Amino acid sequence: MAIREILEVPDPRLKTVSQPVQEGEFDDDLRTLVDDMFETMYAANGIGLAAIQVGVPKRILVIDLQPEDPDAEPIECDHDGHAHTHPATKKEPRVFINPEILDPNEELATYQEGCLSVPEIYADVDRPASCTVRWKDLDGNEHTEAMEGLLATCIQHEMDHLEGILFIDHLSRLKRNMALKKLKKLRVAA
Repeated sequence: MAIREILEVPDPRLKTVSQPVQEGEFDDDLRTLVDDMFETMYAANGIGLAAIQVGVPKRILVIDLQPEDPDAEPIECDHDGHAHTHPATKKEPRVFINPEILDPNEELATYQEGCLSVPEIYADVDRPASCTVRWKDLDGNEHTEAMEGLLATCIQHEMDHLEGILFIDHLSRLKRNMALKKLKKLRVAA
């Protein structure tokens, strides 16, 4: 497993429409890519990652909402020089290959979204509150699941990447320009 570089705006590859994984591609190379995607996502403290974000234009997503684990001991850390206690989380990695949304709900939900490809920028985005998704797993088996809440939002956000769409593309031109200016300032300051 390896941590791969995450593409960031304005990298033009992020606007690429990803291609489906073909039947003969459910192999060790695919498993290695997925393992690398999880390692990259965890290292960046993300909850979702599309293959295009690591420069691979294939219709592959990884998601792990990492819910709090009530049975685990809290984690002590001092990542910023101050002692902190964080609730322990459990890993629930999920892989979605060639995902499709079958029936997005007309009711919308608003979540404040961020993106590993648009670091340090957050904005409210309206998306269908629930949806049914069909996808294949690493063995090529097909699955269908009704999703709601954060999982529905996250899968829609990641599926946008497969079409070359970033969450900031859902914002008004003014808000998108403000977000991009803020990102540029953050990069200059770093």
